Amino acid sequence: MRRFAVSVTAAAVALSLSGCASLGFIGRSQAQDIAEINVSSPELREGKPLPGEYSCEGNQESPPLRWSSQPLSKAKSIAIVVDSHTSEKAAVHWVLYDIPATTTELGPNAAADPPAGTGQARVTSGKVGYEAPCEPKAGYRFTVYTLSGKVGLPAGSPLPAVLKKIAEQTIARGRLTVVDIQ
Repeated sequence: MRRFAVSVTAAAVALSLSGCASLGFIGRSQAQDIAEINVSSPELREGKPLPGEYSCEGNQESPPLRWSSQPLSKAKSIAIVVDSHTSEKAAVHWVLYDIPATTTELGPNAAADPPAGTGQARVTSGKVGYEAPCEPKAGYRFTVYTLSGKVGLPAGSPLPAVLKKIAEQTIARGRLTVVDIQ
């Protein structure tokens, strides 16, 4: 395991966008051991453009994702956060949580047909589910978190509440970053 200061960037982004930046949990929590997750996709490549079909110009479906890490006995669920950033703005495009801990991949358009028992948060735009990215020049991060518990909030819950729960329970993290839209 590598030592990370747990920082759920998406939480900071979302909360600052929602005007909640003054809350004490923004930025860092107690330093703890965080295992690494390898995140990949048959459609996305690290550092390469996001295929247009997963943008607002395409079919607006969430892309397929795969992940792996060492077995974690404390793992109770998985969460996925997709966010973007440019020099002018940041946004959260998708938060899927309470994915069973034994799950290691999601197929294309999982946002439209998520695994049973999961929830999707209300993202920056106010939509519940996957909000297809539209900024042609941006970094898009697909982050997978292994959690020590379940988020346990109803689908459509406010973004700050869901991200706070994810930050509090993260025991492993991995990310796949694509840049710009193809």
